[in-house]
Amino acid sequence: MDGKKKLVIVLSRFPFPLEKGDKLRSYYQIKELSRNYSIHLIALSDAPVEENSIRELKKYCDSVSVHQLSKISILFNTFIALIGKKPIQVGYFFNYAIYKKITASLNAIRPDHILSQLIRTTEYTKNYHHCPKTLDYMDALSKGMERRIERAPWYKKWFFKTEYRRLLIYERVMFDYFDKKTIISEQDKRYIFHPEREKIICVPNGIDEHFLEPVLSEKKYDFAFVGNMNYPPNVEAVLFIINEILPSFPNGKLLVAGATPHPKLIKAAKENPNVTISGWVDDIRTAYASAEIFFAPMKTGTGMQNKLLEAMALGLPCVTTSLANNAIGAIHNKSIIVCDTNEQMIQHLKELMQNPEWREEIGSAGKQFVRERYSWEKATQHLI
Repeated sequence: MDGKKKLVIVLSRFPFPLEKGDKLRSYYQIKELSRNYSIHLIALSDAPVEENSIRELKKYCDSVSVHQLSKISILFNTFIALIGKKPIQVGYFFNYAIYKKITASLNAIRPDHILSQLIRTTEYTKNYHHCPKTLDYMDALSKGMERRIERAPWYKKWFFKTEYRRLLIYERVMFDYFDKKTIISEQDKRYIFHPEREKIICVPNGIDEHFLEPVLSEKKYDFAFVGNMNYPPNVEAVLFIINEILPSFPNGKLLVAGATPHPKLIKAAKENPNVTISGWVDDIRTAYASAEIFFAPMKTGTGMQNKLLEAMALGLPCVTTSLANNAIGAIHNKSIIVCDTNEQMIQHLKELMQNPEWREEIGSAGKQFVRERYSWEKATQHLI
């Protein structure tokens, strides 16, 4: 189309709706890359994909193909991975029949370049050698798994230890199958243990410009947390807020917004009248804007916290941990508040609640920081 080079993008999830971080990244990258390339999207999916979601991607792609992973296939291939040597999550997303279909598609499209997002898709593209290939590690998945070992119950530790060791090896091995490698942050880059890891290019996430626009919403809550609420690091963070922080704020109200809230969170909210679990919100900006402070005490996980970028873009003062802020690089006490102990968090939250001028100052500086540093257009220029 229009003489553009053909770029095949292979994803482990269909990139719409935008309820997960990997979907957000792939959707906005596709949107920006489509200005320069003829995009052919190949997406796996473990859930049905609605037609309106496919139509959304067809705005930017010359072809869209979805390969449904059946529950039987997932169970079988996860078991094969479990008794083998590959990471279980790689096995989860691999299906040999789909592999043959994707190979046939690649041979028919004859792309000028292939972009594989996450090591979960590499089994489908690693042996295609007719064009250059880029692997977007996105996160250091092995490090995220390692961080979960310590906090896991004893009966799950063996699983996380096994998956951590396999991911560590697999991330290193996949490096050599691809011509170029990208990742979301310098922090994650350090955890890819390949002798040539300095060749990995950091491509951060961005922020959609509509997050920089003012949003009118009544301030019903003191604190908000937004994200995929079935993602273990998010579930852990919210339970931490409820159990460790809210008791110091007897009247403090917390909003938890985001898709598929975990049963533990629903149970915790029923037991605490000051906690509201909203679930999916059509315009997530209204959830952010309904709180005075955005609080994301992330203890585990990897990558870049889009929730923080979005909250900062909307002018909310943000309180988070050094683990989360390291990938973003905001300045403590200027554009963000960074603290790692319960005592520090409680102290800073109380000070922010009692000082509207300081909330405004931190929020405004955070908004300016995101405006200057994070845009999808700038970030995608690295890929282009």
